[in-house]
Amino acid sequence: MVTTLSPTQAESQLSLAPGQFPFESRYRNIHGARIHYVDEGDGPVLFMVHGNPTWSFLYRHLILGLRHRFRCIAVDLPGFGLSETPAGFGFRPEEHAARVAALLAELQIEGGTLIAHDWGGPIGLAAAFAQPGRLTRFVLGNTWAWPVNGIWHFEWFSRLMGGPVGRFGARRFNLFVNGVLPAAMRRGPLPEAVLAAYRAPLQPAERRTGTHAFPRCITASRDFLAGLADGLGKIDGTQVLFLWPDRDIAFRDIELARWKSLFPQATTVILPNCGHYLWEEAADEAVSAIDAWLGGKQPPGQAEP
Repeated sequence: MVTTLSPTQAESQLSLAPGQFPFESRYRNIHGARIHYVDEGDGPVLFMVHGNPTWSFLYRHLILGLRHRFRCIAVDLPGFGLSETPAGFGFRPEEHAARVAALLAELQIEGGTLIAHDWGGPIGLAAAFAQPGRLTRFVLGNTWAWPVNGIWHFEWFSRLMGGPVGRFGARRFNLFVNGVLPAAMRRGPLPEAVLAAYRAPLQPAERRTGTHAFPRCITASRDFLAGLADGLGKIDGTQVLFLWPDRDIAFRDIELARWKSLFPQATTVILPNCGHYLWEEAADEAVSAIDAWLGGKQPPGQAEP
């Protein structure tokens, strides 16, 4: 059963400024939870999955820029945005992926394009592998899909931000929105109204569990990521577009090099002077690149092979 809220109702529920999230909110009951998503436009499906600590609001610019040609679907992962947290939910990536896969099946998506970065990458890819044929093209921002245990760059962040310090910071200060997100910007600060829109779904503090669970899972989900890496061979590299920020502190040139070694036929667009949240900082470039690539044209800013 699908239930909906008008843009005005959804904005009111989150105390957002009028017009800040101008999309009808849709809900479906998926594996014991009410899951929120937006579904705008007509045409080939673009299925968008966010990371930490964001929600479907992250993709508002892409939706506005692409819904004239595409059907744009953006989901809130359980415990994020306007989605509920299921009873007994552990916030592990495989639990998220199972619900995303179920939503793909309920919406009867066929031959769609995954758009994702951060944790949206492994979660979206796992959902795609669980539902073969539903997502067959992949627009991946800065993300990964293999174990990173033993790599200090990831180990320290996982231990610190996924441990007691990160848990305390999330619960007490909403650290991932108030600290990590602003620190990741490279082209200038986010407006206060935008930061407020990211804070809103994470009230009260009990809603912030997922924001410190994700860092823990970077190393704790080794088996999940190993299984995901084993499945990457199912992907046709000609159907992959990488949109890669060149100043992301989390995912670096070395991670992009690994992706390119896995998919040498993929298209890569480098986003200059751009940090972790590319959909905020480089939305116009992303829209242009996605529109061109899906239309069979060379995206602006395409990197040399």
